[in-house]
Amino acid sequence: MYEWTLWFHVLSFISWFSAIFYMPRLLVYHAEHIDNEGFVKVVKIQEDKLMNFIGYPAMWATIISGSVLIYEIGFSGGWLHAKLFFLALLIAYFISLDKFRKDFLENKCKKSGKFFRMYNEVPTILMLLIVGMVVFKPF
Repeated sequence: MYEWTLWFHVLSFISWFSAIFYMPRLLVYHAEHIDNEGFVKVVKIQEDKLMNFIGYPAMWATIISGSVLIYEIGFSGGWLHAKLFFLALLIAYFISLDKFRKDFLENKCKKSGKFFRMYNEVPTILMLLIVGMVVFKPF
């Protein structure tokens, strides 16, 4: 059962990251073309579908399958504590993307495209740290 759960966890993680990497790009487009109503209307649909049909389901699939894996291997090792810490930061980042999306829906987001380009670097760093904890188990 462990291998199947791990397989599903990795697929979920990859799917979640597709949303995590693409959402800031949509926010860049949204910010940089805010005056183009037709374009923004399409981007809003894409943002909604990305978050609600890919992002959140993949996040929950990752969390649930990861919890099953922790149950199967036991909650031990400093590497796992570090991984879970970085995961908590990643979840907070993902929720912040949804907050920015909702702010755009209400015309309250004043962040620039440049901000979202920079903000898109955060998950790359977290991904490197999370995967590094799993592969190298440094603690």
